[in-house]
Amino acid sequence: MPHSDLPPSVHRKHSVLVVDDAPENIDQLCALLEGRYHVKVATNGERALQIVMADPPPDLILLDVVMPGMSGFDVCRSIKAHPQRSHIPILFVTSLEQWDDEAFGLSLGAADYIVKPFRPPIVLARVQTHLALFDQTQELERKVHERTAALRANEERLRLAASVFTHAKEGIFIVDRDNRAVEVNEAFTRITGYSREDALGQELARLVQSGRHNQEFYERRRQLLRENGSWTGEVWNRRKNGEIHPELLTLSALRDADGSIQNIIGLFTDLTEAKAHESQLEHIAHYDTLTGLPNRVLLGDRLQQAMGHCQRQGLGMAVVALDLDGFKLVNDRHGHDAGDELLMQLSQRMGAVLRSGDTLARIGGDEFVAVLVGPDQSGEYESLIAQLLQTAAGAVTVKGTALQVSASMGVTLYPQDSADVDGLLRHADQAMYLAKQAGKNRYHLFDIAQDAAVTTQRQSLEHIRQGLAAREFVLYYQPKVNMTTGEVLGAEALIRWQHPERGLLPPGLFLPVIEDHPLSVDVGEWVIATALAQMAQWKAQGLDWGISVNIGARQLQQENFASRLADLLARYPSVDPARLELEILETSALEDITWVSQVMSTCQALGVRFALDDFGTGYSSLTYLKRLPAELLKIDQSFVRDMLTDRDDLSIVQTVIGLAAAFHRKVIAEGVETVAHGAALIPMGCELAQGYGIARPMPAQDFPCWAAQWRPDPSWTDRAERDIAT
Repeated sequence: MPHSDLPPSVHRKHSVLVVDDAPENIDQLCALLEGRYHVKVATNGERALQIVMADPPPDLILLDVVMPGMSGFDVCRSIKAHPQRSHIPILFVTSLEQWDDEAFGLSLGAADYIVKPFRPPIVLARVQTHLALFDQTQELERKVHERTAALRANEERLRLAASVFTHAKEGIFIVDRDNRAVEVNEAFTRITGYSREDALGQELARLVQSGRHNQEFYERRRQLLRENGSWTGEVWNRRKNGEIHPELLTLSALRDADGSIQNIIGLFTDLTEAKAHESQLEHIAHYDTLTGLPNRVLLGDRLQQAMGHCQRQGLGMAVVALDLDGFKLVNDRHGHDAGDELLMQLSQRMGAVLRSGDTLARIGGDEFVAVLVGPDQSGEYESLIAQLLQTAAGAVTVKGTALQVSASMGVTLYPQDSADVDGLLRHADQAMYLAKQAGKNRYHLFDIAQDAAVTTQRQSLEHIRQGLAAREFVLYYQPKVNMTTGEVLGAEALIRWQHPERGLLPPGLFLPVIEDHPLSVDVGEWVIATALAQMAQWKAQGLDWGISVNIGARQLQQENFASRLADLLARYPSVDPARLELEILETSALEDITWVSQVMSTCQALGVRFALDDFGTGYSSLTYLKRLPAELLKIDQSFVRDMLTDRDDLSIVQTVIGLAAAFHRKVIAEGVETVAHGAALIPMGCELAQGYGIARPMPAQDFPCWAAQWRPDPSWTDRAERDIAT
């Protein structure tokens, strides 16, 4: 027909109404349909009816069955009862798969069922098919009405209508009030195989019944036809040769002057090709086109179902990720056609190895996944995996040439590995790469404990990073004093984490996590900056105390450490750089003592001082004393704490003090926990100390008050005075 004569629906974008109370279902359907159609949304039956009854109505409705309040069946019944809206095709979208529910829905006039979970290609195919059939039905109904009017107008138009009736591509039949055929067109004969003579006078419903619809379906259809005057839906009918085929059928009632049904006109379209196309689309959506194996989409469904089966039956499952070794070389040397043939033959061979309940899927290129379900009796998984390895490594003849590859496999076991579908596939894939790294042509079992440790480490790092950004870290300050004079020299800055849920955390709970990570550099720089800011604040209060901070090996060995330190010092011009002391572990410089020595010298040129922390715990202390320009040695607290009871620790403390004196370095003792510790250290020549016997680490705001009140123990000052006197 001329373009101008096309029905309005052909010239415009179709509108589709999505009715569902689940936001995730609405989002999925809208994402799928928008762009192709005008999409309207209703989250309940009442709102759906408002949209349908308004102008213009939607061209097709995707209708959820189970909704709060008004069910999808009730919505369908209301729409089909409305003369001006009953023609709208309704596709039920539901997870219900019972035949009775489907029969009931179809008997209400629904055109189709779409079962959740959605399969996008299938949804699109069915929407497109039913909209196309909707257009055809609308056009056919328009033609029928026009032809009926023409028949009543004059004989010429009757002849025209008869011609259209005869030559229409859609099957048309007219039955009387007893459902006996009074006329059929040529398309009816072509589609059903029944001639006009076969059909006339016969009860058509019984003539073409397929047996797939129960009696309730036909009774419900007759009831709706009486109530609404029309009915549209999909049916299964039987051809004369016994073949069952799908049809889209529209029945329209013609009433006499009394309103009784005199005739029923039926228009139907053979959906055999449309259904075949739909089946083809479904196969394409779920199977690999080269090998015929399930693809990634179907694998996900199969794996989800297998997990549920294992949970219900108490069974196990192995997920095997398989990647061919050397496949790229085959493609490069022999061409992609040879590679495709190799894949097809290996797919068949590997599939033959598996059991009937197992799944082998191709997820891309030369990547496969096998799902082995059932009890692992006597190492059955290992046996199957070994057979897969052997099969994958077998020679394949392609056009007279023997081609050979091997396979690397990663295996994870469910439910020991309790991940979801994506997690199981990811874990198997990770194990497969380890198999490749180990030499290929083998399998590797996923290590659940190791993966959990890595995941925990990753999560901990992220939490620390977030805590640093949220300013959750604070510095506590442990005083450093001269035990004989009572002078407060300053403090050592010690980091704490003011965790929003766990409270104040000591460094031992989080610093080890970042010790060898770049995040340790960011945390270390924050400590220096915070300590400088605190010194500037104290300086403004007239308190000229120094602060020492610990520098990790990774931070110290950064190429830009000295320049970054200079930038930080420049931010606080009121702070004397000599008041900042950087404490480094003597083991920090083991990897490159020359570089560390240069960095220290550069920083000392800025005025900053250095201390060697935990001195005495390393194995090359004399080397450090000679090559590292540190002004202060800190005796490790483990030696100081036990020196009163352990002669070896006492000897180490005496030795360190002696080394400090010999190399003209100051010395300070950590771990001074009692008055006795101080009394023992002073005669040995160590007057500087810190530890719980002096004060515990405290917040910055508490430090000035403590310093104003602190006095050394009299035994310390008395001992010092006696030493001076002698």
